[in-house]
Amino acid sequence: MTTTLLQLPCELPLLDGENWWGGRTADGVAMPFTSATRHKVALHTDLHANQGCPFLVSDRGRYLWSDRPFVYEFAGGVIQLGGSVHAILLGEGSADLPGAFLAAAASHFPSAGKTPPEDFFTLPQYNTWIELNHNQTQRGVVEYARGIIDAGYPVGVLMIDAGWFDYFGHLDFHAGRFPSPAEMVRQLHEWGFKVMLWVSPYFSADSREYRRWRDLPGWLLRNRNGLPAILEWWDGYSAHLDLSHPEAMAWFRAELHRLQNDYGIDGFKFDAGDALHFVNRPASWLDAAPVDLCEAWGRLALDFPYNEYRACWKLAGQPVVQRLHDRAPSWDQTGLLSLIPNTIAGGLLGHPFMCPDMIGGGDYLYFNREGFHVDEELFIRWCQASALFPMMQFSSAPWRILSAEGNALCREAALLHCKFGALFASVARDSAKTGEPMLRSMEYAFPSQGYASIHDQFMIGETLLVAPVLAQGARSRDVHIPRGKWLDDCGATVTGPAQIKVDAPLDRLPHWTRQ
Repeated sequence: MTTTLLQLPCELPLLDGENWWGGRTADGVAMPFTSATRHKVALHTDLHANQGCPFLVSDRGRYLWSDRPFVYEFAGGVIQLGGSVHAILLGEGSADLPGAFLAAAASHFPSAGKTPPEDFFTLPQYNTWIELNHNQTQRGVVEYARGIIDAGYPVGVLMIDAGWFDYFGHLDFHAGRFPSPAEMVRQLHEWGFKVMLWVSPYFSADSREYRRWRDLPGWLLRNRNGLPAILEWWDGYSAHLDLSHPEAMAWFRAELHRLQNDYGIDGFKFDAGDALHFVNRPASWLDAAPVDLCEAWGRLALDFPYNEYRACWKLAGQPVVQRLHDRAPSWDQTGLLSLIPNTIAGGLLGHPFMCPDMIGGGDYLYFNREGFHVDEELFIRWCQASALFPMMQFSSAPWRILSAEGNALCREAALLHCKFGALFASVARDSAKTGEPMLRSMEYAFPSQGYASIHDQFMIGETLLVAPVLAQGARSRDVHIPRGKWLDDCGATVTGPAQIKVDAPLDRLPHWTRQ
């Protein structure tokens, strides 16, 4: 592998037939970037509410890396690079996409060699957000968990979402809505769940915590005039912990450990921390860039093995559970069609432990609209598509919103995930050693065989091929079978390379294991 420092601004011509991935997870639906692509991104500010990394990688064995954010634009057969005083490193000489990725990972984001707890991979996850929204209560959480068991679903990781507290910044249970949280957690543990809590770095500006922190130098992000910054985000207007201040972060970390010690909490869903919210407004203790504050938020995960993130900058190769941004309950690229390409993109940013969004879509605003009705077919196909991802996460309760037949199909999908749990755990351990994605594009798994544009099927590790149905009303689909002998879920064997059409009624998730 040879490397060259590119001084900015500059242009990098694309090679004939070259395909690129990287930059932002949320752009996966537009990947691979080719000579026909027109796409511009400034990594400094907007990561589109998901993971971002100053890294691009190609199936012609090349990659681009910088320690700092930069601007890239695919247009007219070149990559235009700029937006930084720091040089960008061009790596060349690998044979293909996995070769370039592994060379970059070894040099710039070596794997920590650790995985999140196996529960994330071997069992489903459940999140109370869509069912309870901001009205989280002890009774509601226990009833949701009881419903999982009564409906015959496997127990797993249970996340109690925003609203378990009195107000933002009050890191304790609301005394009225959660009269005995330790007893609640004890009961959930007895049933077999691991319990996580939603937390964010936002704090209500009329709270006693705010009145305390506003006089502590550096504890809150501040406007350029020195006054605490009140930032607008999706849940209102709030002050924000200064994620660059060591004492503020030590306090926050200690509070999380207190929640674990007092109530038996296993870990935390770390929400918010988006770089976009910090642009052109606050000053931090270290005058950190927006992406640096986002990265500091992500580093909290390293102290809490049970973790989940949606917004993240860098931290490739670390044992962090990364979730896709809240998706719409739709068949298009705002919903179901985004799951595979965006997860592929996240993996190629160095995040092997990727979770799709909540089954059926996690954008609660749709569910709150008057007249909204759940599309049962969409929910079932979403559930099936998620079932053979490294992780799957429920929020809407299928036993409540679906017919008995639809609920049974979702339960079967959850049990199928558990059936492959040992494989997921094994692939996770391998990925922790190499940094490679668990969920791999066909081009990554079978390089230079013409699979770069395939974005509706995927591999788990080297042995499991999955081709979910993603089109409304479809009862069959085309599948690309790679070289070798493959056994399908119905017991039939096929030898590749081949392109085949398979029947896929509503009760089937087509998948193959390498023989």
